[in-house]
Amino acid sequence: MIKKILILSIIQFFIINFSIAIEKETTFSKELFDKAQSEGKVVVVSSWIKYCSSCASQMKVLKKAKNDGKLLDIKFKNIEYFSFDVTNEEIANLLNVKFQTTLLIFKNNIEVYRSLGETSEDLIYNALKKAI
Repeated sequence: MIKKILILSIIQFFIINFSIAIEKETTFSKELFDKAQSEGKVVVVSSWIKYCSSCASQMKVLKKAKNDGKLLDIKFKNIEYFSFDVTNEEIANLLNVKFQTTLLIFKNNIEVYRSLGETSEDLIYNALKKAI
C-alpha cells in the first residue's frame, strides 16, 4: 500500500511539474518594455528557466493577478507584466538578472523592487501595491 502511494505521488509530481513547465514563454521585448514605461505603466518582469517549479509558482501568481483584472483593491490595467527565460543572455544582461525567479518592478523608468525566489501571493501583491 505504501509503495502504491509513493508511486502515485511521484507520478503526480511529474505531471504537475511538466504541465507547469509548458506554460512558460518569453513575453519580454525591449520595445514592449520601453513602450510600457513611456506610457507611464508600472512594469513587472519575472525570469524563469525550464522545469523550475518556483518560477512557475511566481508566474502563476502574476498571471492570476493580471487575468483577474485586479489585485486586492488595485486595478491591473496600469501594470504591464513580462517574463523571460533567464538563459536569454541579452535580456538577462539588460536587466542585470543572474538567476531564475527574479522579480523586478519598475515605476517611472526606475527599478523600485527586486526579489529572488518570491512566490508568496501576499508578498508579491504587496510589492505591486507599493509600486502603484
